[in-house]
Amino acid sequence: MTCTEEYKEHIVYTFHAFCRVIIRNAMYTAVRTRNRKYKREISLDYLTDEKHYPFGTKDEYFKAPEPEKEYLLTICGDTVVFSNAPLVEALSRLSEQEREMLYMSFFKRIPQHEIARRYQCCRSTAGYHIRKAIRRLYEEMEGMAHEE
Repeated sequence: MTCTEEYKEHIVYTFHAFCRVIIRNAMYTAVRTRNRKYKREISLDYLTDEKHYPFGTKDEYFKAPEPEKEYLLTICGDTVVFSNAPLVEALSRLSEQEREMLYMSFFKRIPQHEIARRYQCCRSTAGYHIRKAIRRLYEEMEGMAHEE
């Protein structure tokens, strides 16, 4: 069977169109996966934001804010400085693995699949452990708030 030049050109155009569709669908899949991940995960960025001081009518604008007490916690060989005592207390009540997973996920921004590889489990299991650790951290902080 001999192929004409026009038929070969048609095959090339068809293949290029097919490739564009595949690449576009892969992009949509990646966007959906990323959006699902962000819906599942809870960010701890709000704990590390800078403090906002209320406006005042007194002439205290040039006074430096009082330094807050700093709490040190060593996780994964790194020393992390916190200014929130209840958070440090709640983190210290978690297991070492839970602390490390939270640290790698939220402070070092390591993806879940790499955390899973480090702990020799699948990505969804690592995500489950991270969400469970966040839930326990929240419960610990709520419990400490009720104790006071």
